[in-house]
Amino acid sequence: MQTMMTLSGWGARVRGLFADTKGPWGPKGSGDEPDPSPGPWGDSPSGRKSAGAERGGSIASLDEFLRRSRARWSPGGGLPGGTVSIVLWAVAGVVALWLIFTSFHSIEPGERGVVTRFGRYVYTLGPGVGMTLPSPVERVQKVDVEKIRNVDLGSESGEDLMLTGDQNLLDIAYSVRWNIRTPELFLFQLAEPQQTIQEVAESAMRAVISQVSLNDAMGDRRSDIEDEVAKRMQRILDAYRSGVQIQGIAIKQADPPDAVNDAFKQVTAAQQDAQTYINNANAYSLQLRQKSQGEATAFEKVYEQYKLAPEVTRRRMYYETMEKVLENVDKTIIEAPGVTPYLPLPEVKKQQQQQPDKGSAQ
Repeated sequence: MQTMMTLSGWGARVRGLFADTKGPWGPKGSGDEPDPSPGPWGDSPSGRKSAGAERGGSIASLDEFLRRSRARWSPGGGLPGGTVSIVLWAVAGVVALWLIFTSFHSIEPGERGVVTRFGRYVYTLGPGVGMTLPSPVERVQKVDVEKIRNVDLGSESGEDLMLTGDQNLLDIAYSVRWNIRTPELFLFQLAEPQQTIQEVAESAMRAVISQVSLNDAMGDRRSDIEDEVAKRMQRILDAYRSGVQIQGIAIKQADPPDAVNDAFKQVTAAQQDAQTYINNANAYSLQLRQKSQGEATAFEKVYEQYKLAPEVTRRRMYYETMEKVLENVDKTIIEAPGVTPYLPLPEVKKQQQQQPDKGSAQ
């Protein structure tokens, strides 16, 4: 109902505006009856008015126009009461929110904010709260520079064969760890950073594998290959001004092709067995060498004592040697000429050993 009344009021005002006999700057004539032949500059017979009358009429007409305009847009004059104020406050609130959300930016410690003005790079915001011109004049793109990203390459998705320095084929799988070092270069210098890193990694790996043998690539030189590939990649990406930092390379698989993999495993097992035998022989040789050195040192000490007292030392060495020789031999001692020609020493020893055994059993 209120809406119908409002529309009806507006329709009446529009009809009154077009039906008004007065122009926007005042009445057409100054008398009760209009002059049938007005001049181009006014309503007097002479065709023009005095300067004072024309100025006064213009001022009065302007005041009337302003009064009518205020009446139309005042509360209750054309729109519902308070609607204009609400609309203005709503517009002001939207503008304030737009300025706040597009001018102030919170940057996390591990992030950087790349600022562009009309699409052109201007500067980079550090961690914290930064302020820029409102959008769309300046825009901020946040980039995580501390996140370590991985790129997996190689035979996990199929054979990735490379030619080694000794003309053998190697099926290799590896991963690349990298992060963003310079965000503005990373965003605007490379069209496809991920694809570029993959291609650079494959190129560097093939260049390094072509300089080593198959056994080196499958054996102990993996760490050297990883370091060399990382250095080559970093040099190439720096030349591209990519803004990328290579954190490391990890070789996860380095095997011969599947067609000959079983034969290579047998060869590798045989090589490991041979190396085991060689290590055992070296250990035994080292043990004998140390034992010989110990015996030689002991003999030198004995010789020093022999030089001090040759006869005593000779007799002591004789007794010690005979004691070792006759320790586990059945012996019969005959004293000549004697009353007791036989002394059964082994039987005496056995009896001595049996007596403690009987005592412990009781």
